[in-house]
Amino acid sequence: MNDGPSIASIAALIGDPARANILTALMDGRALTVSELAEAAGVTLQTASGHVSKLTEGGMLLAEKQGRHRYLRLSGTDVAQVLEQLMGLAQRAGATRIRTGPNDAALRQARVCYDHLAGEAGVALFRALAAKGLIVDGQAVALTGAGRAWFEGFGIPVAALEKARRPVCLHCLDWSERRHHLAGALGSALLDQLLRRDWLRRGPGRTLQFTTAGRKAFAAEFPA
Repeated sequence: MNDGPSIASIAALIGDPARANILTALMDGRALTVSELAEAAGVTLQTASGHVSKLTEGGMLLAEKQGRHRYLRLSGTDVAQVLEQLMGLAQRAGATRIRTGPNDAALRQARVCYDHLAGEAGVALFRALAAKGLIVDGQAVALTGAGRAWFEGFGIPVAALEKARRPVCLHCLDWSERRHHLAGALGSALLDQLLRRDWLRRGPGRTLQFTTAGRKAFAAEFPA
């Protein structure tokens, strides 16, 4: 008998609206306290604590204590990718989000999907990388020889990424665009580099905002 979590138990964990909002609040890769998660979910601190305990027991959250505070984060990129795809399914099925806000348009334009770029900008980036022959987009996504050289020149240590355990390139289905954006170690490193170059800056929540110079540079480097 398998004592591990079943598909049904994982689905039940995500299926609660408050727990879904807690998980979504962590999709920008940051660690948050229970009180911050309670505010994001629109529930009391006591209720949030109960939800966090269930999500932690279910293997979806990791807890880290620093000083007097206890911080929670998603347990891995696979959790973020499942959530992103569920958002896409919900939108296609005509479901509406439990909590909407003024950042909806900004989320669709550019956002963090755990640690990589998503939204219109993420999809446009993926298409441009494929069009330039830097990645091969098929059943799986792969880095080309020309791409390896280009990314190294862009300041990304591809050789080091290839030695790590994490897959270098992965598809991630974008919930708002319903097309792929780039995930994996390369997607994460590329977002870090875009932030480092000040092409993008973090906005409220998961949103990302282009700087004036960054928008021009992005359009020039990754034409639609």
